[in-house]
Amino acid sequence: MAPISTEELHLFHKTHREVFCFLIFKLRCDLTQSLLVMALWIWLEHNGYPNINHRVMCLPQTLVNALVNEAASCIKCLEAENSITPSSGGLPLTRRLTQKDISLRIFSEKRYTIIAGIKSVLKNICARIFVDVLQIVLKSKNINKASTSRGNISNMPLTVPGFPHPLFGTFDMPPNNTMNSDLFDERIWMGNGPCDDVTTDDKSMFLTFSRGFPVSEREVRQLFTCAYGDCVQNLSMGNADVNDQSLFAIMVLKTVEIVDQILKGKRVAKLQINGKHIWARKYERRD
Repeated sequence: MAPISTEELHLFHKTHREVFCFLIFKLRCDLTQSLLVMALWIWLEHNGYPNINHRVMCLPQTLVNALVNEAASCIKCLEAENSITPSSGGLPLTRRLTQKDISLRIFSEKRYTIIAGIKSVLKNICARIFVDVLQIVLKSKNINKASTSRGNISNMPLTVPGFPHPLFGTFDMPPNNTMNSDLFDERIWMGNGPCDDVTTDDKSMFLTFSRGFPVSEREVRQLFTCAYGDCVQNLSMGNADVNDQSLFAIMVLKTVEIVDQILKGKRVAKLQINGKHIWARKYERRD
């Protein structure tokens, strides 16, 4: 596959780079917040809200600042479990900008779908198109640290503050701004395909059962298949107790969207089959 140059990639994402620089150097926004806001706006552009960044560049500074604040509230909504969204929607300027019905409720109801999408954009888009800008900002901060601590700037690693992020994980920048990218990689060019490389953990759920009311693997599969179609990729029942009953299970779904459909914006979903209760929540790996 033919590689592309850094210049070609930057040219294709010219507006995204201009908006990112505007947030950092003109509005003096926090670096980490600016990165997350850009990832959110790019993800929205790819999911039914086109040309957000082009429209942002046409607005006065005060309105851009207000839009950044609304984007930050979207991130906070993703960070909060069982978040309460205002009846007004909470995103009046974003709604006017996109000319579409968008509210914080969407971020609550599609929480895990959006988190997985932003993770993908950070990894596959932002880490490639903003790396030179990030290096400038981070190196300048390291120079200030070196001047006060008399350290050697060359020995200081370039890490973005706030990462690893509790929701979005790590953010790794390519070394020395090197590019060896595939012209046909739609994650770079933002084509018509989805921009999600969802991990198994992203689409896994943790199920618990009531002691004394044994639930079989067949019943679990039947419950979710009847409600959501052919959605179960893998189901691992927990070790049986002394009464030969599994008290938990880990279920991997075929898409992260099903996770949101099951939870409906809540932390825990209470389900039932054959008079027996099943509690479902998002699986969280604990290493």
